[in-house]
Amino acid sequence: MNPFGKPMFSPPDMGPEVAGLLKTLSQLQIPPAELAHIQGNYLREAGELWNASLGGGGKVTLPKDRRFSAPEWSENPLAGFAAATYLLNARTLMALAEAVQGDAKTRARIRFAVEQWVDAAAPSNFLALNPEALKKAVDSKGDSLTQGLNRLLGDLQQGHVSQTDESLFEVGRNVATTEGAVVFENALFQLIEYKPLTAQVYEKPMLFVPPCINKFYILDLQPDNSLIRYTVEQGHRLFVVSWRNPTDDMAAVTWDDYIEQAAIEAIHVTQAITGAKTLDMLGFCVGGTILSTALAVLAARGEQPAASLTLLTTLLEFSNTGILDIFVDEASVRLREVTIGPDAPQGPGMLKGKELASTFSFLRPNDLVWNYVVGNYLKGETPPPFDLLYWNSDSTNLPGAMYCWYLRHTYLQNELKVPGKLTVCGVPVDLGKIEAPVYLYASREDHIVPWDSAFQSTRLFSGEQRFVLGASGHIAGVVNPPAKKKRNYWAHDAATTDTAPAESAEAWLASSTSHPGSWWTDWADWLAPHAGKKKAAPKSYGNRQHKAIEPAPGRYVKAKV
Repeated sequence: MNPFGKPMFSPPDMGPEVAGLLKTLSQLQIPPAELAHIQGNYLREAGELWNASLGGGGKVTLPKDRRFSAPEWSENPLAGFAAATYLLNARTLMALAEAVQGDAKTRARIRFAVEQWVDAAAPSNFLALNPEALKKAVDSKGDSLTQGLNRLLGDLQQGHVSQTDESLFEVGRNVATTEGAVVFENALFQLIEYKPLTAQVYEKPMLFVPPCINKFYILDLQPDNSLIRYTVEQGHRLFVVSWRNPTDDMAAVTWDDYIEQAAIEAIHVTQAITGAKTLDMLGFCVGGTILSTALAVLAARGEQPAASLTLLTTLLEFSNTGILDIFVDEASVRLREVTIGPDAPQGPGMLKGKELASTFSFLRPNDLVWNYVVGNYLKGETPPPFDLLYWNSDSTNLPGAMYCWYLRHTYLQNELKVPGKLTVCGVPVDLGKIEAPVYLYASREDHIVPWDSAFQSTRLFSGEQRFVLGASGHIAGVVNPPAKKKRNYWAHDAATTDTAPAESAEAWLASSTSHPGSWWTDWADWLAPHAGKKKAAPKSYGNRQHKAIEPAPGRYVKAKV
């Protein structure tokens, strides 16, 4: 060491890739003082790392990181130093990305791009730099490499990285097993009626509209975590929309078609089968957007078929769309419209399910991409069975015409919230005209539907409403059965009839109460008074006009992209 505390030896070179990205970031608008501070911190920490390595016999202490937690990383001086250097470079790059000046969307895009590059460049992702994978290759006499190559070839054939052992699951055999029958179908959806599990059922039937960008059985994975089964067990006569996985000949299907020929048709068929004038209804994610739009269309026509409306992690007000906002601007939407939308020279195309699945996976790349690259290919391991990840890989297509309309008028132009701004199915849409009590659920850690954005829906409805906030994310927060006694939820002790339960999401949370366990029980208690009296459960599916077509879950949900 010299008298000024600087190392006698220079720290290792950052590498041309890191240096190049640093140079690119430094050329953006970063305040000079902030840039100097970041550069100074980097040089100081690099020097400390170099000295610690020299003083510790080549070994360094690694920060806590799941990718480098195995003992092989800390016991191997070269691997440990590579991991520590990578983490330092990653922190520096992210600090530079955070310091960039510009509008919010530009800064978010820079952060996202840098994060993608940083996560991909981790030494754990490369066989030659991963001591765990190398040790396993030696211990297995190369068998792990053979298995990894076989898994890579298999995933290339199926078109996506395996996140679970997909051979262990089959729709209708060990996922989506709640007993029922398809009682109606058209070109867009099948309607499933579920067998009652109680001697009596509520007089008002229940209709679920799940998202069309996924398959409905996220709500019916296993018997012990199935919201569908739970709803039937509470005494509700349940009908569920199972969307058809669109094929190329459906590319010209529009948003209006999804509203008129799917959501509204499902409502009318359920009414016809049950004889009920009003239904309890639930929409999940974009299914909630579709259902709310359909009810607004019906309200404009003088129909009020909802006895109650439940919306789970649903966006109706799109001013804050979270991480997905980085993909949406006028140029990107226009590009979609002229490639797969109605303005495409060759006619509308399809948004392929594999593209959708890949986009959502790269929102959490370490957890949903690189983790499996390392385990499946470098270590030759079989990913453990997990029903939710099997569902996650069972992707669906979207018609280009429908998708482009949805993208422009909601995510880009945020018009659904404005009364009368949109015309759907020939009538103006006003969500405030829906005459039904509303139960709004959001997940606190949701990166797809930020909870404070879901809260803004409270300002769009005019009647009684209850807002509930669950722990965890977009899926895990929703699929949280009471029996598991996991997580918690926040709620006010009583529903409010005000147009909004609080001035802001933060004010609502500050005045709410945390309750242990699942929000399902809160929802069941809220729903029961809106479901009417009890009556004898039906003995058969459908009616004379709508007879059982095939057993649940039906063939539509089994179609692969």
